Amino acid sequence: MPVHNDRLLFELLILEGAQAGLSWSTVLARRDGYRAAFDGFDPAVVARYDAARRRRLLGDARIIRHQGKIDAAVANARAFLEVQREHGSFAAYLWGFVNDTPVQGGVSARRPPPAQTETSRALSRDLKRRGFAFVGPTICYAFMQAAGLVNDHARECFRHAALSPRPSKGTTMSRP
Repeated sequence: MPVHNDRLLFELLILEGAQAGLSWSTVLARRDGYRAAFDGFDPAVVARYDAARRRRLLGDARIIRHQGKIDAAVANARAFLEVQREHGSFAAYLWGFVNDTPVQGGVSARRPPPAQTETSRALSRDLKRRGFAFVGPTICYAFMQAAGLVNDHARECFRHAALSPRPSKGTTMSRP
């Protein structure tokens, strides 16, 4: 589903970074723990985490205890706030990469989604330039999928049609 709520976008960004090198189910099983440990994913609060708070997070069994990922979450919160200041919202910045319209992936049962695209590579480059970490092009593509910037539901999936643009009056949709 397309996401325009900055706090939820921050949550998805942090969880996608935490997932790097792990299965998504590992992160999903800890999502509630992440919400508690990271103050409901409030970027203004997370941006103020000091070294002592980051050390406590390293001992928190509710989350993935990886110092680089914890440090990245704090750095990303700070960079996230800068993007909000510059663009009015993180959502406005992010959705600009797809001209405010979800990209319709050509996924089917026989054609899985790509791991990355030129858009995810461009987003990754720009986020890194702004000081974000754990935002490689593959992570960015997964983030774009989770945030609804890309509709990669297989054409055979009922969610694909629900998330596809409706044809304007007088036009017909062709079936694959």
